[in-house]
Amino acid sequence: MRRSVKIRALFCLFALLPLQNSGASLRECPGARWISTAEEGADCPNSWIAFRRDVELKALPAVAPVCIAADTKYWLWINGECVVFEGGLKRGPTPGSTYYDRVDIAPFLRKGTNRIAVLLWHFGKDGFSHKDSGRAGLLFSATGKRFSLRSDSLWLCRIHPAFGDTGDPRPNFRLAESNIRFDARRDIGPWQTAALSDLEGFRNAREIGCRGDAPWGGLVERPIPQWKDFGVREARFERFSAGETDSVIVRLPYNMQMTPVITLDDPQGGSPVGISTDHSFAGGTSNIRAEYVTRRGVQQYESLGWMNGQELRLILPKHVALTRVAYRETGYDTEPQGSFRCDDDFYNRFWQKALRTLYVNMRDNYFDCPDRERAQWWGDVVVLMGESFYAYSISAHALMRKAILELAGWQKPGGELFSPIPAGNYDSELPGQMLAAVGRYGFWNYYMNTGDLETIRRVYPAVKRYLSLWKTDDTGLTAFRKGGWTWGDWGDNRDIRLIFAGWHCLALEGAADMALALGLPGDAADYRALMARVKEGFLRCWDGNAFRHPEYHGCTDDRVQALAVLSGIADESYYGKLSEIFRTQFHASPYMEKYVMEALFRMGCGRYAMERTARRFADMVDDPGSTTLFEGWGIGEKGYGGGTTNHAWSGGALTVIAGQLCGIRPLEPGYSVFGVEPDPASFRDVSIRVPTVRGIVGEELRIEGARLSLRVIVPEGTTAVVTLPQGAAGPRVDGRSPSAGQLRVAERYRKPARIQLSLTSGDYRIESEFDPAPDGLPVSGS
Repeated sequence: MRRSVKIRALFCLFALLPLQNSGASLRECPGARWISTAEEGADCPNSWIAFRRDVELKALPAVAPVCIAADTKYWLWINGECVVFEGGLKRGPTPGSTYYDRVDIAPFLRKGTNRIAVLLWHFGKDGFSHKDSGRAGLLFSATGKRFSLRSDSLWLCRIHPAFGDTGDPRPNFRLAESNIRFDARRDIGPWQTAALSDLEGFRNAREIGCRGDAPWGGLVERPIPQWKDFGVREARFERFSAGETDSVIVRLPYNMQMTPVITLDDPQGGSPVGISTDHSFAGGTSNIRAEYVTRRGVQQYESLGWMNGQELRLILPKHVALTRVAYRETGYDTEPQGSFRCDDDFYNRFWQKALRTLYVNMRDNYFDCPDRERAQWWGDVVVLMGESFYAYSISAHALMRKAILELAGWQKPGGELFSPIPAGNYDSELPGQMLAAVGRYGFWNYYMNTGDLETIRRVYPAVKRYLSLWKTDDTGLTAFRKGGWTWGDWGDNRDIRLIFAGWHCLALEGAADMALALGLPGDAADYRALMARVKEGFLRCWDGNAFRHPEYHGCTDDRVQALAVLSGIADESYYGKLSEIFRTQFHASPYMEKYVMEALFRMGCGRYAMERTARRFADMVDDPGSTTLFEGWGIGEKGYGGGTTNHAWSGGALTVIAGQLCGIRPLEPGYSVFGVEPDPASFRDVSIRVPTVRGIVGEELRIEGARLSLRVIVPEGTTAVVTLPQGAAGPRVDGRSPSAGQLRVAERYRKPARIQLSLTSGDYRIESEFDPAPDGLPVSGS
């Protein structure tokens, strides 16, 4: 156990190396060759190849870094001990390149003979999160004074005959993974540790390419850590008679990514065992399942392709004794360091479900869902990134950076951006999602939270090229851009022209800020000028009661009104009329409802924002059978055509709770200066912890009668600008009147008619009188 923890820590260290290293090619591994088996069928979908090599060591190295590239996934054993459980990443960093892993295997080596074994899983087909190369292959390279090994024809390999494919139903076309069928009667024994002379069917590998060769292309170091392995955990199961077979139900503690482990006793052998979860058919389609065919006697099997779900389900013949069921949970290597608690149990439960939904949608990339697609749709990624900043440790930042670099790396020659990527069977632009990606809530929010200017520098040219494709019409409004899929949101009553114009304005704002950060004031001025033109065209669509495009004839779109507020198009003079719309129009899906909620806070209607959110999300938060949030507002007819029940975009309110209700958000890149501006709405007891690149930010707010108490934890080397709620008076900091320095707030952070304090690192307690203003609805001046 200590070794695996050490290795995982090293993986995390490699993943968080400076960006210039994480994008390096495999220069340090000369001489390594891509290898495979010469057997027919090696490149077919769902092929599995076993590789073996022995190495003699007279002395042990202190470190032994190994570079491993695999098409597509691999499992590594050294001397019978599993070193990497599901290594490799789906292709690719760009359409023509491949990721490789760097692993220090020194803790697993010993003097004398070292038996190195690799099991390769070649996906062999495209998906919404994988670009198929068409060739199975392994590249393994280690160079050092005491340990040197390269993949070449001296390695032995063979197709593993026990692995195969299932019949129908097979996973839907969006998934690059296949169902795994394992026939234990055809297993090849302990091939990972047997002497080479005892390996039946193994032949010398065939060298099929050098590093950089097609079809794998350039090699880019894995930018994220290896998976967190929670270990194999025992599970209780129930067995039910179902005619000629029995059904087994294993209730897992929550929706998770896992591989099932079963122990059986079959006196006959050749018995089929079906392995699935409650998500093997979900989101209106078939997803991942597995099959196992027994051999005679007692046996244990772990199905290596991860599934997700809250229930593990088995179907097996009556004569097969099931003696043990367990599962190995794996997932992205991050910790839930963010926390939230309040005096409204609904939002405590919402936070926990949002946290669980977010985690089950993180692995090779951010997902929309872990069952139907596993696809990196960028509208989803923008929301998931925002949640991650408040919920999970900073190791999650590497997954964001990977997503950002991939989006730019897959840009089409004409300048179009598209998602999901990586992908081999999808290439359509979703205009609204692409604008969200490159704008204030996407790339710019990443920079503000991380301070990672180098990533912004690398992707800015792609942002500039993409935004150059967007034009304006004669009124100044964003011209309609069809893209590949004119998708503004799920649901009805979508005023597409204004949805796109709102996102366009936010994208231009983000691009202008990026340009200034990169020392390009000319570009920033051009973006600001275009923003002004778009705003002018947008304002012409005000009909006296709402923003509506003249060509749109549906119900008033609440999404459009929210984007108008968030982009600054609608100032306070519009808030009265807009607040009335938000009380009568409910068309936004859970994806866009996050933006409606934030707009309400911006308008000073925080109490209603929380009420509306609680009302809209009630079905999924109160559902006792699900630990995750849904794609649509419910299941079935409320699920947008049978949508999934684990869609992390529905956790967007988590971001608003942290950033608006609690008011914690960066004011300068990398949290060197951050804001604490609580808007307690109807809450009287709230506490939150936020993980940042500078340390944990803490806030505890309590209101008792006419007294407000606020505790603020400011990490070392940072400054908090604390803005007290309206109605606060006579503040005291740690029992004393604020010092002159604490009252001195930089002009760019000032808010008129509000008490503000500037606090350097420390743990502070602020007390004040408090007469809260009602959550009123401003009277419109328009």
